[in-house]
Amino acid sequence: MADLQSIKNRFGIIGNAPALNFALQVAEQVSATDLTVLINGESGVGKEVFSQIIHHLSARKHNPFIAVNCGAIPEGTIDSELFGHEKGSFTGAVESRKGYFETVNGGTIFLDEVGELPLGTQARLLRVLETGEYIRVGSSKVQRTDVRVVAATNRDLLERVQEGKFREDLYYRLNTVPIRVPALRDRAEDIHLLFRKFAADFANKYKTASIQLDEDAQRVLNEYPWPGNVRELKNIAEQISVLAKDKRINGSTLQQFLPTLTGNRMPVLASAASSSSEFANEREILYKLFFDMKKDVTELKRLFLELIQNPELAAQHPQFINELQNMEWSPDASGAITVSRPSAPTPAMPVNLPTALDAHVEVEESLNILDKEKELILKALKKHKSKRKDAAADLGISERTLYRKLKEYNIEE
Repeated sequence: MADLQSIKNRFGIIGNAPALNFALQVAEQVSATDLTVLINGESGVGKEVFSQIIHHLSARKHNPFIAVNCGAIPEGTIDSELFGHEKGSFTGAVESRKGYFETVNGGTIFLDEVGELPLGTQARLLRVLETGEYIRVGSSKVQRTDVRVVAATNRDLLERVQEGKFREDLYYRLNTVPIRVPALRDRAEDIHLLFRKFAADFANKYKTASIQLDEDAQRVLNEYPWPGNVRELKNIAEQISVLAKDKRINGSTLQQFLPTLTGNRMPVLASAASSSSEFANEREILYKLFFDMKKDVTELKRLFLELIQNPELAAQHPQFINELQNMEWSPDASGAITVSRPSAPTPAMPVNLPTALDAHVEVEESLNILDKEKELILKALKKHKSKRKDAAADLGISERTLYRKLKEYNIEE
């Protein structure tokens, strides 16, 4: 087996955190086999590097290796990309085409964001893993392939299994050997080492002096949570290398280059981060908000209808009706309707139940969740001038999911 330090040198891995070393040891040990591997880790931690380690240390190292981002391929074409298609099998299929499982025969295929695969594609992938067989789109001929599959995800696949969005049998077939790549914030002792390496690389690239961090800057560097992990750290190092006039960086200067984490992203289309179990699912919170508002408004409607059906009851309580008409209604943070009185008293008004009911109808307007979802998609497309990639990133969903939503809501760009 290769020495751990030699693996780090060969693949440019920096750090000595115990969790990182353990992940490398597992990758080294499993590389000599043909077992399927599932790499778990947040976005930006370097999962693809581990797939390359497994391939290049294996007996397949002289055969092809390909990395496929499953979340970046539209749902309608993912089967064709992976398994190929026959001429005329669908609109635009002007000739037969080989899929990745055919072109990489004898090698390794890395399926990144495997949790984004449609259920139909998952069934096809399961058959390849179990029997080595697949069928091109539009064909009935069974073909065979000898491909090792290394998959990766930043999602909790067991949670998606419970939601019915990922096949349980496929999960256990992929998870033969799990590898957990630690987040950068869990490798505090490696952060400054990585930063110095990136700073030296960019100094060489841009022909400038390498930036240096004082003790306060190092403290700021370690305390920042790095949600983008190593990728974000590298970007920050490049920004400072290019923009900083003084190459000796203190804490306040470094702070200017670090983004402010507000955590105010809209949750309508965003999925909860799988690694943040302490946070509730944002979509469920939004649903609860709308349902609570609907419940409160429905209760008001019931009250108004009761007053309409019983004029004697309304006549007995004119002051109550007057107060209802003059109260200000607004949802609080939890979605419940809060009631406030105007600062100045309003003169008593004659009982006017239709007016009160009309006011209620206005409160109930635009509570449909699907309408809100479509509205946000339209706003995001307008904001980013119909650029799907940027709009999807702003909404917190994959580009493939946005493509599916555009078709679902019949939105023309």
